[in-house]
Amino acid sequence: QVHIEESGGGLVQPGGSLRLSCVVSGSIFSDSTVGWARQVPGDNRELVAAATSNGDTDYHDSVKGRFTISRDNGKNQVYLQMNSLKPEDTAVYSCHLLYRNKHYWGQGTQVTVSS
Repeated sequence: QVHIEESGGGLVQPGGSLRLSCVVSGSIFSDSTVGWARQVPGDNRELVAAATSNGDTDYHDSVKGRFTISRDNGKNQVYLQMNSLKPEDTAVYSCHLLYRNKHYWGQGTQVTVSS
């Protein structure tokens, strides 16, 4: 059984920063690709950052240079540092785990960027 829980969302002004955290239960974390996706009502969910089990990372073009994904295999945690936030970054951010072609998702945490 895999349980995923996110934290760290909230309200921030444009130009500000937030750090999202995700903790994953179970023993598959270190062998999984982990990532963060976001979704606004009426739109498709989009993957914004991912980190493979060997540490390679990838980012959506809209967040390159502003967001940084990192993982701590010893703690089964993945983080998303978000800097220079823009109003268009407002969304529900969900933690994602991919293991042996099976997808796991957290419930999500709201990020609102507004003055």
